[in-house]
Amino acid sequence: MAAVVYKPWTYLPPEWNPWAPLSITHEMTQITRWKLSQLQQAPESCVAILAAAPEGWVDYLDLEDYTPVQGCPLTNVVRVRSSGLDFNSPFTVTCPMLVAWVMFERQQLQPLALAHLESEVSRVDHFGSFACRNIYNRENARRSQHASANAFDVAAFRLKDGGQVSVLRDWDNTQAPEKSTFLKAVHDSACAYFGTVLGPDYNQPHENHFHFDASGFGFCR
Repeated sequence: MAAVVYKPWTYLPPEWNPWAPLSITHEMTQITRWKLSQLQQAPESCVAILAAAPEGWVDYLDLEDYTPVQGCPLTNVVRVRSSGLDFNSPFTVTCPMLVAWVMFERQQLQPLALAHLESEVSRVDHFGSFACRNIYNRENARRSQHASANAFDVAAFRLKDGGQVSVLRDWDNTQAPEKSTFLKAVHDSACAYFGTVLGPDYNQPHENHFHFDASGFGFCR
């Protein structure tokens, strides 16, 4: 008589199944987040996830590893033109960061914009992703996540109804509290998708933008 091998994980939803391949459409769970972290060392798997995204979700170019500035080699990176929304300019970022961004955009950013501002986001204005430097440009500091294009700085959101929400102007905007509430909800919800999230309450250098990066696991300030 043949033995029956019980595999309880086969009954789990894919976002809770550690052995199920990650999809950009999966709900964010602790298992999904763990899978995201594994993409840092799996560039082919990461690009395959982007390639399998539903049509219109992300427009990118897979890049070969290269060194744009001496001392700052880039690996596992893509050039982003748009996602479900536009950006003020294209940017280069690590593939895992882009996967996390698209999931965050679909699952949190757009629903929060509808809930608090009654309009979806049409464009994100950013300060870029790659910069070959140490943190805060200090000579003896460690390398910034920007030095490997593993970070993305978001300054403002433009809405489909013509409105705009700025991190600098609206973080504590008492004249338009719905904008402040939206920004704080965006900041807090991003903490489940990115390893590090920094905003205006962290320190003065971040008063005008959100810093998202894929390092660490849950540093949210």
